[in-house]
Amino acid sequence: MFINAVSKTTPDTPYLSIVIPAYNEAESLPILLEQIQAVLKTHAYHRAEVIIINDGSTDRTIEILDVLSEIQTHQFTMHAIHFKRNQGKAEALMAGFAAATGNIVITMDADLQDDPSEIPKLLEKLNTGNYYVVSGWKYPRKDPLEKRVFSFFFNRITAFFTGVKLHDMNCGFKVYRAEVIKELHFYGDLHRYIPILAHQAGYKVGEVKVKHHPRRFGVSKYGFKRIPKGFFDLFTVLFLTKYLKRPLHVFGTIGVIVAFIGILIGLYLAVLWVLEGGVGFRPLLMLSVLMIILGIQFFSIGLLGELVIGLISRLERRVMEKKTSENTPSASKGTPQT
Repeated sequence: MFINAVSKTTPDTPYLSIVIPAYNEAESLPILLEQIQAVLKTHAYHRAEVIIINDGSTDRTIEILDVLSEIQTHQFTMHAIHFKRNQGKAEALMAGFAAATGNIVITMDADLQDDPSEIPKLLEKLNTGNYYVVSGWKYPRKDPLEKRVFSFFFNRITAFFTGVKLHDMNCGFKVYRAEVIKELHFYGDLHRYIPILAHQAGYKVGEVKVKHHPRRFGVSKYGFKRIPKGFFDLFTVLFLTKYLKRPLHVFGTIGVIVAFIGILIGLYLAVLWVLEGGVGFRPLLMLSVLMIILGIQFFSIGLLGELVIGLISRLERRVMEKKTSENTPSASKGTPQT
């Protein structure tokens, strides 16, 4: 990654690309687009494009987008990307990022809970603090109590394990410099951890409070079934960002702990054998053996992972050395003839 990389610009390059995933938000889209246009007109930004990704909607979203796509001005253009079936927010965002051409990329939800009037505040934070990613903090949040309680604990746990101190990790209202989105790749539900992925890649991440509105149309796409998925994704992100090149630190630690517990149980049974006689009938004996075997297996998986990482690193180093030698002119070529 090159921190000082500068996006190539032309007179036709948009300043802003606003990426909006939409799933069954036909009632909200016309209002949202009108609000965005008002903000762009008020602050006179140099050209902006809005990219709406229809994530396999089953309502009138396609018809609405066909009408809205006719709205084109010298300052504002609107594009639509249609998925044949619902593929999830991460895939929608990746498609929007691939299509974005602006120097600054903004993401927001289509349900009117994010307020476009907060775009200048996000951009000001991005430009004044030398940030590469600025995430919104919905404050005060206008969601049901149970959703706010879960989000509070989830954000605290995520901040504790990742070191990225954001109050609202899952807020979809964010701004990025273009070079960030071109480097990041995510899948599944990892979109909620984009700030962590960006931070791990070396980009400075910030946060700013933004207005939040109650949902006006439709129903929320997030239920309690996403709670376990969120923690599984957190484990995935931790592994990808902290232990991808150190698998033994994860599997080895788990293996040592499991095997140690198995050994303790075995020592306890050994004492009972000395004091009371046979222990072959005790279920703890099978548990002890099982835990020791599992611990060895976990440790072996981590060791194999380290071997694979070592081979890959060695191969990458050889490729880099070969490229360097090919790009470095020999001394004889530059020596003047006498």
